[in-house]
Amino acid sequence: MSFFAALFDPSMPFVRNAFMASLLSSLLFGVLGSVVTVKRIAGLAGSISHAVLGGIGLALFLDARNIIPGLPPIVGALVFAILAAALIGVVSLKAKQREDTVINAIWAIGMSIGIIFIAKTPGYADPMSYLFGNILLVTSGDLYMLAALDVIVVILAWRFYPQIEASAFDEEFAKTRGVKTDVVFLVLLAITAVSVVLLQTFVGIVMVIAMLTLPTGIAGYFAKNLRGMMLLSTIFSFVFSFVGLSLSWQLDLPSGAVVVLVAGVAFLAVSGAKIKHRA
Repeated sequence: MSFFAALFDPSMPFVRNAFMASLLSSLLFGVLGSVVTVKRIAGLAGSISHAVLGGIGLALFLDARNIIPGLPPIVGALVFAILAAALIGVVSLKAKQREDTVINAIWAIGMSIGIIFIAKTPGYADPMSYLFGNILLVTSGDLYMLAALDVIVVILAWRFYPQIEASAFDEEFAKTRGVKTDVVFLVLLAITAVSVVLLQTFVGIVMVIAMLTLPTGIAGYFAKNLRGMMLLSTIFSFVFSFVGLSLSWQLDLPSGAVVVLVAGVAFLAVSGAKIKHRA
């Protein structure tokens, strides 16, 4: 059966759920990816994505040992994501450390904690399922959560767009104009943390990192401002997700890995064309 036939087959709701998840996720990838890329903290998403593996491993361990029976992995992921975002924010603002230094430290520590707890969890827990996820397992409840987060992110981006744009491109100038750049930074960290947790639960850590950066990287070649970058990134994210889903269905391959591969090939192709054009 072709992907399009499965998409409209009443007996295959999981395919439609995957399609809707790719559409809803693309909005988050486009808006948040543009901001973190322009602000040059794209590694932040990678750090939080890997740090939440510590929360997932801890939740699995506590559940398997009957210390906290029935503890969902997403709860542990949310706790670690918020802690990681708070640490990045506090150390960056108070200790005046470079964000990339703090980001790399939290990246390594969080992932190491996760691997240790998963290794000590009775039974078998596959870290690969959290690294790449499975968008075909998205439920209707997951879609409602994604839709709600989309609404929140879009409202915040629309309401505070001038402040976000000013602090992203020239933080010092924004401060002289009265923009509370520290507040913008901390809110951005919190929203990114929650978004990363929801997205990596559905599509995996690797796809979250790739889709927050690759579509935005392509959009940066064509967009003239942050608003245009958000729009183009959202469109590119959806196209890559849809093409990746279609190919993975036809070729019987892991959907997350194929989507990342499609986005990566497109980014390299566009970058190569731009380099050749400038030469």
